[in-house]
Amino acid sequence: MHRSQLGKRPRQGRTIAALLTTLIGVSGCMVGPDYQTPSTHVADQWLEAGTEGVVTERQDDRVWWAVFNDPVLNQLIDIAYQQNLSLMQAGAQVLQARAQLGIAVGNFYPQQQQATGDLAYTRQSQKAPFATTGNSDLFTFTQASLGIGLSWEVDFWGKFRRAIQNADALFLASVANYDNVLVTLTADVASTYVTIRTLEEQLAIARENVRIQKESLEIARARFEGGATSERDVAQAETVLASTEASIPQIEQQLQQAKNALALQLGMPPTPLNNLLSAGHGIPQAPKDVAVGIPADLLRRRPDIRQAELQAVAQNARIGFEKAALYPSLSLTGNFGYLGSDWSTYDLSDIFTSKARQWSVGPAVQWNILNYGQITNQVRTQDAAFQASIFAYQNTVLQAQREVEDGLAQFLQSQQRTVLQARAASAAKRSLDLSILQYREGIVDFTTVLTAQQDQLSAQNQLVLASGDIPQGLILTYRALGGGWQIREGRDFLPPEVQEAMAKRTDWGNVLTPVNLLQPSVPALPGAEDVSAKVRVPEW
Repeated sequence: MHRSQLGKRPRQGRTIAALLTTLIGVSGCMVGPDYQTPSTHVADQWLEAGTEGVVTERQDDRVWWAVFNDPVLNQLIDIAYQQNLSLMQAGAQVLQARAQLGIAVGNFYPQQQQATGDLAYTRQSQKAPFATTGNSDLFTFTQASLGIGLSWEVDFWGKFRRAIQNADALFLASVANYDNVLVTLTADVASTYVTIRTLEEQLAIARENVRIQKESLEIARARFEGGATSERDVAQAETVLASTEASIPQIEQQLQQAKNALALQLGMPPTPLNNLLSAGHGIPQAPKDVAVGIPADLLRRRPDIRQAELQAVAQNARIGFEKAALYPSLSLTGNFGYLGSDWSTYDLSDIFTSKARQWSVGPAVQWNILNYGQITNQVRTQDAAFQASIFAYQNTVLQAQREVEDGLAQFLQSQQRTVLQARAASAAKRSLDLSILQYREGIVDFTTVLTAQQDQLSAQNQLVLASGDIPQGLILTYRALGGGWQIREGRDFLPPEVQEAMAKRTDWGNVLTPVNLLQPSVPALPGAEDVSAKVRVPEW
């Protein structure tokens, strides 16, 4: 080989190395907009701020159900946290999103890496152009090769970093979704439990009124048989009694349906829950005060608000990802290997010598110059979707404030209504006692007794419903405040037996534990710092 050719090799190597360094060094550019937290309309204070029973100086909703001091409710929520299938489904989606993040991170590095090898026995045609003449053995030979190859599209325009931003935000959104499912679950369990206790109270009231009405029926019969009244009194008493008795199966049906709903929330098939519910009785008593903080606290506390903003972060990254397709993609390809054969005087064992080496490396460019507006319209599509996600986030903030106000209104107004209904129930009972006494003495007719009976039943039912609305309003308030998800901090997203089954099926490494799972993430508040700076080692 000519000396001048020998001298070119070092210079070529240096040129390629310099090109490689340059391409990697300029990969800091990123097209597309950087995310900015959208403005939101947040009230300075709640409408009920300053009202007795509403505390705005602090918030206390981490384990809000403890304010009821009901051990049965505490146990039910603990069971639901461990066994609820919707919560487990959300936990599995967290792991799925974490794996998707690993894929996105891996694409930042050489996208194709292959180790190749082949062994082929070849017989050439003696009639082919430029065929070797002479010994026919030269037309047959065995050839072997070993090598590695890679192709690396350099992230010059930030395409893959935008993809990491997107996957990272979607991963955190899946965690926020898990938290939101947990908030909903704890509130649903508590609400169903209060419904069960309320229906039990209604059932007891109905049965007590049946007992009272049976006594009134006996009085009416006695007076009829004694000739003091007509048979109409007996018929009226039987009508009211039958109507009250008919309400009992309806209440029992509602009670059974509520228990079935609770069983589902606990991750159980419909089953008797007497072993869980028999330890307590009566409607849970709510405290007089509720600590709600200020409306701005919702932005940090409610997981559905965090989820909505993280989805906007992810969609914003999609704009830059699609926009990168408008520019040329720059790639580096390389191959290195060994080739040997037994043709002529060679031997297959020569493949392991330095002379059998072969390699190639160089840049490549690809540019979709005639895309007929498809890429531009794809960018527009993603931008419109991002704008829609901003509106969804802003609407979620407004919806959260409305839900808190609704819960506070129910909590506060139910307290006042209960006081008034208690007076009405007490007066109705006194009226019934007097009407029965006067009927025995013949002072009033039986219609007065019937009216008093109906008034008492209605007043007692309304009192029970109002009493149940107090804890229901408090539950609605705490649900709206976004409390309860904090109990999962430091705990696994899936039960141990599920993790064990997944680990047997697939190599999950160490990402099944929450500490390792959440480590590669952007800050909880996406606007706190530039998420584009995060580039991580992939999960091999």
